[in-house]
Amino acid sequence: MTLRREAFLDHVKECGEYGTVQEAERVARVVLALLGAHLVGEVRAQLAARLPKEFALILLNPLQSAEPLPPERFVRAAAAWIEGATEQTATWDVSAVLSTVADTAGDDLLGQILLQLPVGYDLLFGRPQPT
Repeated sequence: MTLRREAFLDHVKECGEYGTVQEAERVARVVLALLGAHLVGEVRAQLAARLPKEFALILLNPLQSAEPLPPERFVRAAAAWIEGATEQTATWDVSAVLSTVADTAGDDLLGQILLQLPVGYDLLFGRPQPT
């Protein structure tokens, strides 16, 4: 089932403790664009189908990354694109969006997503995996 735009942004806003929905949307756009560059194939399509349309398009639109960034570099990339962000605040921003994505995706799809990403993304999604 596709999540409504308002519900998705409200969840991001709550997780990130943002003052406005506009802040949550700004962060969500950056993080989803970066995530989309790291996912391929059916997994990316399945996730897009569960997101609100405008966010699905962001996820599906980016150029593909030559290779997936390790979590630390993903956060640094997000910090570079989020106005006024530092690495610390970007970690918070990335986790707010990715934990919302995890809730939207469900456990099975999230497992497939994590298989496409380098080790350590489970923490950014707020779903630590047993080692």
